[in-house]
Amino acid sequence: MKIPRRQFLQLAAGAAVLPAVVRIGHAQAFPTRPMTIIVPFPAGGPADAIARVLAERMRATLGQPVIVENVAGAGGSIGVGRVARAAPDGHTLSIGQLNSHVFSGAAYSVRYDLLRDFDPVALLTTNPQMIVGRKDLPAKNMQELIAWLKANPDKASFGTPGVGSPSHVWGVYFQNNTGTRFQFVPYRGAAPAMQDILSGQIDLTCLQASDLLPQVRSGNVRA
Repeated sequence: MKIPRRQFLQLAAGAAVLPAVVRIGHAQAFPTRPMTIIVPFPAGGPADAIARVLAERMRATLGQPVIVENVAGAGGSIGVGRVARAAPDGHTLSIGQLNSHVFSGAAYSVRYDLLRDFDPVALLTTNPQMIVGRKDLPAKNMQELIAWLKANPDKASFGTPGVGSPSHVWGVYFQNNTGTRFQFVPYRGAAPAMQDILSGQIDLTCLQASDLLPQVRSGNVRA
């Protein structure tokens, strides 16, 4: 584990990975006051769920309250930026993913340097992506989906947790490799995209499997 220039503990989660980072200046009692984990997405998404489980265990181990705060927007870069500007005393933590800690730097103008301002600490989870459609979507499998999209160019809606998110990047990749076209609908996070796919407001989305599997198994969306 490296010792960076500023004290800090970052827990960064990828769409496929959740790494973490730490910044410790010198040996001392720690923590000395309540800690905050900033989730750069709305409540209800996978990073938020993991942060809340983690906070409970940290509270018991560290003997201090651990507060989970949701700071969404700009592909997660707003929340990550909040952590980068926090006092370098190790009491402000961040949990994120590939979107908030990698892709957001390519899609938005950020005022922090991911490599210099943060250090990875631990891999927490891995989580594959899954594409699903509203439960009454005409297509029942991938072959039928591609045929339906080609027959209805630019008519289908595809929800993503923001521009530059893994879901958005995957959607563009899917279009390029299948010759299909559909409209992207950006959301502030996975939870609101999930709400709209469940209510049939959008046709398709591609989110983390941990979010989607219960809905697939219950028949609320079509994998």
